[in-house]
Amino acid sequence: MQPHPNVQAIQDALDAAGARDQSGRPCQVKVLTEPVHTAAAAAAALGIEVGQIANSLIFNADGEPLLVLTSGAHRVDTAKVAALLGIAKLKRAEPDFVRVNTGQVIGGVSPLGHPKPLRTLVDVDLGQYGEVWAAGGIPQAVFPITYAELVRITSGTAAEVA
Repeated sequence: MQPHPNVQAIQDALDAAGARDQSGRPCQVKVLTEPVHTAAAAAAALGIEVGQIANSLIFNADGEPLLVLTSGAHRVDTAKVAALLGIAKLKRAEPDFVRVNTGQVIGGVSPLGHPKPLRTLVDVDLGQYGEVWAAGGIPQAVFPITYAELVRITSGTAAEVA
């Protein structure tokens, strides 16, 4: 069975970036039997803490996409992030804006594999875990990675986002 094109694109991007998991092996996208549209559902399916889920949230930052990778244990403080970045208006992106800028749908947005690089913030709270899990391009696909690798492969900026 051929993987979904988005899953293959994410695996290819992980391979191209040389992304490694906690044990030092190449990151592998895992396709779950059911979609996991929330951090709680993903954590339950994987048998991990909800804080280990790296939610990929797309925001409209004065008309430009901003990717915030946040721990599933809390919500992004948009006022705090806007002030941090000097953005006048920061709001959750509409589904079409997400799809155009990532090539993926809400619930499956991966930290990488987008049509063009996105400005990215990575929640420092994810750093407390040896391994975090991120979306793999569709709602039922995920992959394990370390915090340091997540920051590296996204060219992200570590930040307090909650």
